Amino acid sequence: MRTKKILGGLLLAIAGGVVAVYVYSKINPGTNTVVVHEVPARLAAYHGGGGNGCVDFTYAAELTVHAVVHVTTRSKTERTYINPFDFFFGPGIETRQEPVVGFGSGVIIAANGYIVTNNHVINNATDIKVKLNDKREFDAKLIGTDPSTDLAVLKIDADNLPYIPYGNSDSLRLGEWVLAVGNPFNLTSTVTAGIVSAKGRNLNILQDQYRIESFIQTDAALNPGNSGGALVNVKGELVGINTAIISPNGGYAGHSFAIPVSIVKKVVSDLIEYGAVQRAVLGVVIQDVDADIAKEKKLEKIEGIYVKELKDDGAAKAAGIKAGDVIIKVNGTPVATSAELQEQISRYRPKDNVKITVIRDGKEKEFNVTLKNLYGDTDLVKASDTYVILGARLAELNNEEKARLGIRNGVKVVGLEQGKFMKAGVEKGFIILKINNKPVNSVNDVRNILNNTRGGVYIEGIYPDGVMAYYAFGI
Repeated sequence: MRTKKILGGLLLAIAGGVVAVYVYSKINPGTNTVVVHEVPARLAAYHGGGGNGCVDFTYAAELTVHAVVHVTTRSKTERTYINPFDFFFGPGIETRQEPVVGFGSGVIIAANGYIVTNNHVINNATDIKVKLNDKREFDAKLIGTDPSTDLAVLKIDADNLPYIPYGNSDSLRLGEWVLAVGNPFNLTSTVTAGIVSAKGRNLNILQDQYRIESFIQTDAALNPGNSGGALVNVKGELVGINTAIISPNGGYAGHSFAIPVSIVKKVVSDLIEYGAVQRAVLGVVIQDVDADIAKEKKLEKIEGIYVKELKDDGAAKAAGIKAGDVIIKVNGTPVATSAELQEQISRYRPKDNVKITVIRDGKEKEFNVTLKNLYGDTDLVKASDTYVILGARLAELNNEEKARLGIRNGVKVVGLEQGKFMKAGVEKGFIILKINNKPVNSVNDVRNILNNTRGGVYIEGIYPDGVMAYYAFGI
């Protein structure tokens, strides 16, 4: 039975910790398989090291510095002002929109102008400009974004650009030298060096429900403005996109994190070809194996991914995987943690077949799994198709629907799964008109408003029969 009006206290989200995880857009509020022309910069052959036996970084630096760009964004933010001198009517409250300028980095990945950066660098931007290392400036077109991995693809109208070829992040070894190339503090063309400190780090810093985090950790110095820049090996190959730091004060403190190129390649290819990421999922609820699970399952090692539950329409259940199984391999590649499993699955598209190896009753069993999309089928999605946000599957309204209800804007809830919207009582068919008193015209509006909200969320909308409804929840 539909709840006509749901009015309640808004939940407050409280976050804290000894050490803060900073994504650069949070430090500065403004920081926000396709065939391409491949004409890499031509330099002398890689020699691998100097005559004294030390690693030589000059080749990688010269090769990559010209292919890393400076990204400047312009957006608007709402600020509330209170007039304390309004004695007759109480404090006057006024909301104004103020311009915000942000900055970050980007990496040219194709000679015809495709650039990859972080989603948080360009999020909410109304204007994006790119400045090359040779001082040329271009207006950039946003090709697509993926909040789940914090990646975005831009395009500038230029040819014969130097670009950084993809490397192999899988082959990175702990202790291997890497270089970070970017534009910290608006200082262009900056190169720092460090080693690979760890792989497969899950920091829980992305807000998207379907986030994929399997960061490369390094000790290369990164600061605000490095977001979206290149992490390269000593051969000058792209192995990651620099994204975040762990710091007590917002500045570099020895721990930097990059999205591995194994994830970047797939996301970029999907965004260019389809305008949306083709997210493949197993349809399982998982957790890392701990000592108790290892003892219960009589595992030789405390590693692997324990399957707690399966979705009824999920790919794993259809293939015969059961709750209680421990996943240890994907297509023969060992996976020890949930982050490693997510990274492996993120390389595939719905309808792709993968071999999942599990331990069941002390024995290894292999299953052929046909991966599905977020909606439980094997279809590919387009940019114009629906999106899932906090458990609500959303779609744009057409003009006929708007005219019938006498509304000018709105986004329809066409499906629900476990999440904030379902728990608040929202039902299928509900049309979101406003969130926190801000009009909603598109799915991107919903995503942007929620991504920039901490605490209470108040939603106003209408059902197809004309009944208005209100919902509240906290994030």
